Amino acid sequence: MKIAVSAAAARPEAAVDGHFGRCAYFVIYDTAAQSWQAIANPASGAGGGAGIQAAQAVVDQGVNVVVTGSLGPNAYRVLQAAGIRCFTGARGTVKEAVAAYEKGALKEVRDEPAPRPGMGMGRGRQMSLRKGGE
Repeated sequence: MKIAVSAAAARPEAAVDGHFGRCAYFVIYDTAAQSWQAIANPASGAGGGAGIQAAQAVVDQGVNVVVTGSLGPNAYRVLQAAGIRCFTGARGTVKEAVAAYEKGALKEVRDEPAPRPGMGMGRGRQMSLRKGGE
């Protein structure tokens, strides 16, 4: 099984990044091989669609589980469609987050998360509303 954790740096001792879509790295733990690898999040600096891009990067790694602080609805939809289980509320280091997952101490996301402030009504939508919703 492969477990991807949103991380601030490319190592298991790094802090968990609470924001899945814009984290700097994903540290992936392979339970079968008992090994770690890190990949840079290609969406960390994205202007929009970061959650979707980040989720696709994780899907491409063959991950089975995502562990993070929080997860947006767009990323969740991509991960759910790929059959990846998602767990939120992770804190501390990546190693500690994996241990918390293995102990069953994290909350599994079973329903699409609500959009957080700043999500959903991007600048493009506001501009179209000013033009009469064209």
